[in-house]
Amino acid sequence: MLFITLGPSGTNHEFVTQNYLRLRKLKDVDVKLIDNFYSGLELIADGRANYMVQAAVHPDCTDLVAKAHFLFGIRVVDTFISPGKQLALLSRVGVDKPKRVAFQPATRNYVNLENWEEHIPVNSTMHVAEGLLSGSYDSGITFLEIAEKHSTKLRAEIIIGTVDDPWLVYGKQDV
Repeated sequence: MLFITLGPSGTNHEFVTQNYLRLRKLKDVDVKLIDNFYSGLELIADGRANYMVQAAVHPDCTDLVAKAHFLFGIRVVDTFISPGKQLALLSRVGVDKPKRVAFQPATRNYVNLENWEEHIPVNSTMHVAEGLLSGSYDSGITFLEIAEKHSTKLRAEIIIGTVDDPWLVYGKQDV
């Protein structure tokens, strides 16, 4: 059995999907990370994947539910609520007055960003982390563990904590 969800590795989607599989006691399951959910629908439609997990707060969710049902004959077969990884607003060490802040659009309102001049939406919290580490952004909303792993490069400005989100499981047959 193959479950798919949004990558790259390290995302909340991957973390929550693994937790879901443990909760449902599903064994002999592989997880494949994909770049976008629309390609995931195609994988399920042609039989290359069985199920797909998506956060209901993801910006593509409403459109995806409709396309899954009406274009691909795929439906939501399960729902659940799950906490994600610990989130934080991180800034690069050495940047005293951060001006550019990146975030995945679903996290945009988790903290007040009015003190940053430039707001940059990014398609994944892991891409926010990558951009912080490469110097593309001064600050960003991503996982607290990134600051812990890279304490010489990043500092936590605001610890957001975990957010309990609703999640959807798509498929052609019930879980």
